[in-house]
Amino acid sequence: MKIIEIKTLGIDAIKVITYARFRDARGYFTEHYRRSDFRNNPGMGFMDGVEFVQCNESYSRKGTLRGLHFQWNPYMGKLVRTVKGRMLDIVLDIRKGSTTFGRALLHEMAGDPASETDEWIWVPPGFAHGNVFPEDSVIEYLCSGEYSQGCEAGISPYAEDIDWTLCAPALKGLFDSMASATGLVTEKDRNGFTLKKWLSDERSNHFSLQSLA
Repeated sequence: MKIIEIKTLGIDAIKVITYARFRDARGYFTEHYRRSDFRNNPGMGFMDGVEFVQCNESYSRKGTLRGLHFQWNPYMGKLVRTVKGRMLDIVLDIRKGSTTFGRALLHEMAGDPASETDEWIWVPPGFAHGNVFPEDSVIEYLCSGEYSQGCEAGISPYAEDIDWTLCAPALKGLFDSMASATGLVTEKDRNGFTLKKWLSDERSNHFSLQSLA
């Protein structure tokens, strides 16, 4: 695996890892994950101790909105990439005591076979995660915890108390237009918690900075 760049988005814990593809007349080949490269790269210290135990794939039709999901017992960090199509990845800080609590990020990720590179986004425990899809798309994500039914919840992507000011205006505009028009969102996601209601739920204590340390 050839890691080209590791960059931090608007919240320090959220990282984007860009890696190379090796192209010729036939197409391309890439190693999109190699454990030793993640462990030995000097810029990847934020992944120390992370072991992936589950790998998920999701197909979403154009206009689909998913999230914003999170889990405890066990916690689940996600390493996410777009295999095909185009995704706006949504990340929301739900760490109680964090200076960026309640602030959201949007990051656009396209699965373009003509590109010389591809990328992962790392969403660690302590963040709610979701996606919206401007076109039919397939995504893959490696998980640091196995799915645990009954130990999950979600913040509604429509919650009025989410702070979107870290997002690029063009991406926020695209999100708003899609979220307001789509019928491809579950009622569970649409009717998820607001931040205020989640903070009043005792389960939110699983996501204090002390609990996550």
